[in-house]
Amino acid sequence: MTTLSGHTDAITASRVMGTNVYNTEGKQIGTIEDIMLEKMSNGIMFAVIGFGGFLGIGEKYHAVPWSMLDYDRSMGGYVVPLTREQLEAAPAYDINELTRDDGHMARDASFAYYKVKPYWQ
Repeated sequence: MTTLSGHTDAITASRVMGTNVYNTEGKQIGTIEDIMLEKMSNGIMFAVIGFGGFLGIGEKYHAVPWSMLDYDRSMGGYVVPLTREQLEAAPAYDINELTRDDGHMARDASFAYYKVKPYWQ
């Protein structure tokens, strides 16, 4: 089923991973590297957005609340209301840190930094 904006309610993770992420000015700021799922509540904790590396070297990963991403069909990617500078100043992790404490540390820091209402409260 399609939403009012023309989006579907469901998408496979494999279609999301590797998708470019743009800011509202249309500049690519990263790529969705993964999605962190919360098994107990069946929710999406956050999208893992990577930027700044070359062939995986020096790459920083950011946990961004899923609700901040909006797919733009004309761009073929997700748009977030963030500047590159905001993302660079955001908490950054390596892949192992994202999953530490079942991802709650990264999730909580992400929702606090971006000032997004926690879905789990």
